Amino acid sequence: QVELVESGGGSVQAGGSLRLSCAGSGYTYSTNCIGWFRQAAGKEREAVASLVTDAPNTYTGASVRGRVTISRDNAKNTVNLQMNNLKPEDTAMYYCAASVPFTGWPLDPERYNYWGQGTQVTVSS
Repeated sequence: QVELVESGGGSVQAGGSLRLSCAGSGYTYSTNCIGWFRQAAGKEREAVASLVTDAPNTYTGASVRGRVTISRDNAKNTVNLQMNNLKPEDTAMYYCAASVPFTGWPLDPERYNYWGQGTQVTVSS
């Protein structure tokens, strides 16, 4: 059973930075996709960024492009999301998700079959 645990959320002022981490376990395939998604109150779930575990490819959502970097730490089995120049519209619950095995469409939340509980990010103006 795949388990995902997010950490690193919190409150920050506009222009600040946060680093989210997703600790994963229980993967049974070598090619998976780990993604970060967010959902603000009253809005649909939105892709932030994702990466394929055995490839150099990363993918970034249009609304955050240029402000976020996704990376993995193989030693710690974590996927990290560095977010810079945060804006109030980035306020949302952020979820880590896994597509196990990876079946394509890395920014489509419907392709992900495992989800963490989420971590709240609040950006004040």
